[in-house]
Amino acid sequence: MTDSAPRTTDTHCPYCAMQCGMTLIEDDGRWTVTARDFPTNRGGLCRKGWSAAELLHAPDRLQTPLMRDRKDTPLRPVSWQTALDRIAARFKAIASESGPNAVAVFGGGGLTNETAYLLGKFARVALGTANIDYNGRFCMASAAAAGLRAFGVDRGMPFPMQDIAQTDAVLLIGGNPAETMPPIMQYFDAQRSRGGQMIVADPRRTATAKLATLHLPLSPGTDAALANGLLHIAIKDGLIDRDFIGARTTGFDRVQRIVATYWPDRVERITGVPAALLEKAAHILGEAPTAMLMTGRGPEQQSQGVNNVLAFINLMLALGKAGKPLCGYACMTGQGNGQGGREHGQKADQLPGYRKIDNPKHREEIAAVWGIAAAELPQPGLSAWEMLTTLGAAGGIRCLLVMASNIAVCAPEATQLIERLKSLDLLIVSDIFLSETAALADVVLPITQWAEDEGTMTNLEGRVLWRRRAKAPPDGVWTDAQILKALADRLGRGRFFSADLEETSSEFRRATAGGAADYAGVTTARIAAEGGVFWPCPAPEHPGTPRMFLDRFGTEDGRARFHPTEYRSTAELPDENYPYVLTTGRSLLQYQSGTQTHRVAELNDAEPEPFVEIHPETARTLRIAAGDTVVLTTRRGRAVMKARLSRDIRFDTLFAPFHWGGAGSANALTNGALDPISRMPEFKVCAVKIEKTTASAQPKPAPAAAANFH
Repeated sequence: MTDSAPRTTDTHCPYCAMQCGMTLIEDDGRWTVTARDFPTNRGGLCRKGWSAAELLHAPDRLQTPLMRDRKDTPLRPVSWQTALDRIAARFKAIASESGPNAVAVFGGGGLTNETAYLLGKFARVALGTANIDYNGRFCMASAAAAGLRAFGVDRGMPFPMQDIAQTDAVLLIGGNPAETMPPIMQYFDAQRSRGGQMIVADPRRTATAKLATLHLPLSPGTDAALANGLLHIAIKDGLIDRDFIGARTTGFDRVQRIVATYWPDRVERITGVPAALLEKAAHILGEAPTAMLMTGRGPEQQSQGVNNVLAFINLMLALGKAGKPLCGYACMTGQGNGQGGREHGQKADQLPGYRKIDNPKHREEIAAVWGIAAAELPQPGLSAWEMLTTLGAAGGIRCLLVMASNIAVCAPEATQLIERLKSLDLLIVSDIFLSETAALADVVLPITQWAEDEGTMTNLEGRVLWRRRAKAPPDGVWTDAQILKALADRLGRGRFFSADLEETSSEFRRATAGGAADYAGVTTARIAAEGGVFWPCPAPEHPGTPRMFLDRFGTEDGRARFHPTEYRSTAELPDENYPYVLTTGRSLLQYQSGTQTHRVAELNDAEPEPFVEIHPETARTLRIAAGDTVVLTTRRGRAVMKARLSRDIRFDTLFAPFHWGGAGSANALTNGALDPISRMPEFKVCAVKIEKTTASAQPKPAPAAAANFH
């Protein structure tokens, strides 16, 4: 034992978009976590946060590059020089043979802002490819697209989360923060304690719905009908704010004509929500002096996701509950840097600062910062799922670099995707552990994890934070920036890149200057002094923008836009062969694809295997008992899970979390049908059948890693 005092580092949780403040403590080589009184979580953490330090001791941590000589040979340890030389040589050869767009990049919503920025620049400047996108396209893309259309700016939550406690009414659609981000519930609890009312619309009576004043158990995929029905009642009963509509919006007349046909009885038939509950919900929202509406992934991860979100925004604009204190629409962003990750160039159609890559002025602005001609920048490339569907196809993508994403688990139609990943000429994956995607790779690059690197993160409320480095990485582990710089050097473009964080951070702030997401005035000193800085913040003397839209919206004329929205059915409906609706989501004790949480014993012991939630009466008709092994089948694949009976779900609906790969992969079942605007796949709704199977087919939990290479 040593007599030295424990060393502490104030930083942020590696998981969800709350980015809770925490303190890492190192004592004689062991790491633990304690909460800190940060403005967001105010001393609270969920079980994932409390146990996050266990990741720093994981025995299967990757510590050397791995490479396979041929597709039929196993991964073996190699030097960094060998791995990087092979990657660069194949980049050059494939681009020469098939053009630069045959090489693609797939990023992640967990990267820091600086790394996301650098990755987007690497794709366009070093590789010259149009094809870069990221896993946030599978999360917040529909809400982002709707926000841009309605308000002119996408900042998921345009007010600080503490404002939730002060509003009079909240409508939460398709989100379950009591399980997905528990520390935020202190604000909902405070809101109810002071007499506020909360409505939750969800096919399941979730932990959040059980706390609500009112639960609207809508059928999956009927969100737009619900929103239009609520607006119909608000207009009919004189609950709308015509002064606000006239002064601060455009386009209401067309919306009013459409929702005239969404009378309560019709909406009840579509959604399954009783008309009396619709009437009550509309009056709670309409009569409250202040109100907020928040969407989770429920309405967003659909082939009509943008349409759904716009319908709910229409409702809030008509009620005059937007652009005012303690009012507004918000997207409950999920991934750790899901907000910042979509602002600075990881998306196929974007450049830093939320600029558009097909806008000539925006191209000139970024090209000037990067020191290249605007003509050198590619045009928009393929969105995430469209990119993944072309892997290995004739004329498609031949080489894929994946950073901070486990697409073999988190993408839809996973069984087919895995085969496409295997067919690539070269798959490169950088990761902390040997994830399901890394296990398929030709080259695996070991990277620093959350406590070993630093940079800014932007949480769900648009607050820019500083994630501090608490420890040195293991020998042989590189940062993402070091990898990108080394590859750029080998591609002859190294002069445009730096692995130095201070240099990258300075350039990043300059690149965002003048954009919608302007970080030019956000410095580490201000973040430390102010508990984070809200963008837009265009100059060091600017106070930041905790609350947006109070004077004007982000459109050219400052007015918010109504959008006519009709309810349209989902891409796939139940039939006699697939009689139930499957919806997917997260559970309390696991996170995303489980690459991190599966390695934390406390979490994995409590929630070790995939399951499907089914109503007891539905289960009884199928002779399924609690704990039985069942097979779920869709038109795309099958998955084997344990049955979990719950009266908190609709008779016609099944729910499965997506945290596991292998035999229990929920995303082997999901539908890649895309929203025409956001290009979001339809994770939340597909037709499924369920059958009891034998114990011998019971899925085994995926191993933490295929091998220990260090």
